[in-house]
Amino acid sequence: MAAIIEPEGPISCVHIDGLAALKIVKHCQDSLPQMVTGSLLGLSVGEGVLEITHAFPFPEPSSATKNVDVVDDEENATAAAADMDGHEYQLEMMKMLREINVDNNCVGWYQSMYLGSYSTQSFVENQLSYQTDLSPNAVVVLYDPVQTTHGQLTLKCYRLTDECMELKKSGKNLYINSKNIFQEIPVKLNNPGLIQGLLLDVVDGTYNSSSPSIAVKTAATGSSDEDLDVGVDCTFDNLDLSTNPYLEKHLEFLCQWVDDLASEQHKFQYFARNLARNEKHRKKNEGSRSEENKEEGWTSPDAPRRMESLLIANQIRTYCEQVDKFAGGGFGKLFLANGLHQEESP
Repeated sequence: MAAIIEPEGPISCVHIDGLAALKIVKHCQDSLPQMVTGSLLGLSVGEGVLEITHAFPFPEPSSATKNVDVVDDEENATAAAADMDGHEYQLEMMKMLREINVDNNCVGWYQSMYLGSYSTQSFVENQLSYQTDLSPNAVVVLYDPVQTTHGQLTLKCYRLTDECMELKKSGKNLYINSKNIFQEIPVKLNNPGLIQGLLLDVVDGTYNSSSPSIAVKTAATGSSDEDLDVGVDCTFDNLDLSTNPYLEKHLEFLCQWVDDLASEQHKFQYFARNLARNEKHRKKNEGSRSEENKEEGWTSPDAPRRMESLLIANQIRTYCEQVDKFAGGGFGKLFLANGLHQEESP
């Protein structure tokens, strides 16, 4: 990565350009069911605001690409990118973007997730490397294509807290609150004024209403231009009442993570019993050093790492919050549908 960028101060909000958000969404949607990653480019504009203006995907590993003789330039470029290391590919992309006057300052990375699953050790280590080697204000943007298909754009931004950074740098096997591992940063989507006006015209139905295709359709149906509705209404997904598959999948994943937490607790109990058994044998000779031996035992390489169970607990809390939020909205839609049925009944 590049040299460490000294920030002016901690960031409190992330602004993402609409085009950059669409690039993230397209890459994650096209790669399903495979989870993918990419780089975020932008600039810190002061007052705690970080702007993300561009994004590009990381190449797939060479083992995942086709091992055939390519004949055109596009396939040759794809194969060459897959053979590159992720760091080397990122530097090449930033160099080419600088030549065409596009923001080429790396401010973080993005990753797709499935139903909010992100709290893993590899995720923490990757984000730690960005905040250590690049900038303390480096962020990660998570996009969930599955939750987005249910009518709600799921685009979240996180960074590691200072407490978690100090713990990881020290290498100690200490306990912290699972809520203090990640810090969620508010995300705001920004669009230029022309795009804002275009979106309003599309929703209102005034955009492209005088095109030849619309005129042909109007002549064929015999309706006037005023009666023809060409607007785009994207709010029907919010009225979907089929909540069972979504909740079942959440509960299934929740049970799996609870089982993982139980297995981690068994590891702690087994190690604590062995540690107590060893301390019992040493107590006669060392006496007052018993407490020191216990501390040394938990810092040994054989001791189970507390961070694993903390990440699992954080993921379980995330699932519970998502189920609570989705169930609350589901009940509201059911009560609304029940009221409509009662009004229609004689």
